[in-house]
Amino acid sequence: MNDDQVESLLTEFKARMSIYHSSEDAELKKMLQASYDAVNRMTGVSDITNNQFKELVIERTRYVYNDQAEFFEDNFLSTIIGLNLQVYGEEDDDNG
Repeated sequence: MNDDQVESLLTEFKARMSIYHSSEDAELKKMLQASYDAVNRMTGVSDITNNQFKELVIERTRYVYNDQAEFFEDNFLSTIIGLNLQVYGEEDDDNG
């Protein structure tokens, strides 16, 4: 993710979480980048403009922020699998 994308996600995340200060911005950016990397690993998606992917990144960051990261995959498994299947379906369409 480039810096502009991180900033955009940071703005969305802070609005979602009702965070109005900037004292945690550096740590939140690290959480967002780590969540991007984790969700990319889980789904094979790297396009932050994909709304489902972006939602998963923000939701995983919310779980990390609240020290509940271990529950994310179980709670979002159907969305993760659905996005993963969507990506592989698109690859099949491109190859066949």
